[in-house]
Amino acid sequence: MPQLGISVTEGTIVQWRKSPGEAVAYEEPICDIDTDKIESELPSPVAGTLIEILAEAGETVATGSAIAVIASDGSHEVAPTALDTVEPEATDAVAERRDHLHSPVVQRLAAEHGIDLATVKGSGTGGRVRKQDVLAVIADRASGGLQPYAPPPPVPLTRMRRSIGDHMKRSLETAATVTSWIEVDFTAIEAARAQFGTTALPIVASATIATLSEFRDLNAWLDGGDIVRHETVNLGIAVALGPEGLLVPVIRHAERLDISELSERIRDLAARARSGELKPEELRDGTFTITNPGQYGTIMATPVINQPQVAILDTEAIVKRAVVIREASGEEQIAIRPICILGLSWDHRALDGVLAAQFLGALRGRLENWS
Repeated sequence: MPQLGISVTEGTIVQWRKSPGEAVAYEEPICDIDTDKIESELPSPVAGTLIEILAEAGETVATGSAIAVIASDGSHEVAPTALDTVEPEATDAVAERRDHLHSPVVQRLAAEHGIDLATVKGSGTGGRVRKQDVLAVIADRASGGLQPYAPPPPVPLTRMRRSIGDHMKRSLETAATVTSWIEVDFTAIEAARAQFGTTALPIVASATIATLSEFRDLNAWLDGGDIVRHETVNLGIAVALGPEGLLVPVIRHAERLDISELSERIRDLAARARSGELKPEELRDGTFTITNPGQYGTIMATPVINQPQVAILDTEAIVKRAVVIREASGEEQIAIRPICILGLSWDHRALDGVLAAQFLGALRGRLENWS
């Protein structure tokens, strides 16, 4: 079982694509794995013959555990398996069960709506029931008239939701978390948004990356009693997935990208995160994270640090407010300005309040004087 993320400790076998005795090619997908972060295919590390399956579909095993045995030379004499020795009717039954393995999403939907998956006609390979098939059954029920209300049975949290909860709770228990806020006049950023035809996020990301080059202690990991300061910025962008939770895909070497490139990468990663198309390596090795709940109208939050990072930046809603401004002549006036509150949660084990404040002040200077 591979390690598919820095906080992932286990994975679930969704289905095997190969049976004992079958030949496998190098990097050919041999099974599907579901973790709290992502569902992905597991490629064979060698070419040869699948000798034995050690973890059946539906089993959850720890990362690093053996789940199958492959003879890499392809000449291994395979011993008869149960499927070789049973009657044809039994073989058909086993094959039918294999064809009707259900993904965690399908099982959860069926449980929530009281659907017996054995009665659902699957449109997937070999008649496998897919999410769309269950949604179609739900839609058919809804169109059949009002039904007496019956409270749905309790549904366990998804693996992703449980993992996020465990990871965030562990972060709060581990880090000495402090949050500092600063108000920023986004007048220049609003003008830049119109110029680049983008949201404010890529511009804030670009300014953050530049500011991190001056404050390397924030672009770091805390590893026990040691701090690891990174030369490159692997920027994590939190992406909401609705009730399922969130993912933090990582833009590697973000310091090499201009605003247009950052904007495109953010859009691409967010789209693929929501469609379940991210690769496991795109969720690893972030050195600093930005979360953007302000797009939904919130004005202040206390984000939880994404361990082992030492800080996370929160961008809130851009709200027009009456503020006091000072003219070049020194005269003060009240004016309407687009104001955004930026929040920085930081680990007091690695940083002090002065450094956090200096970072936010430098970031504000860049944003307010953007050109």
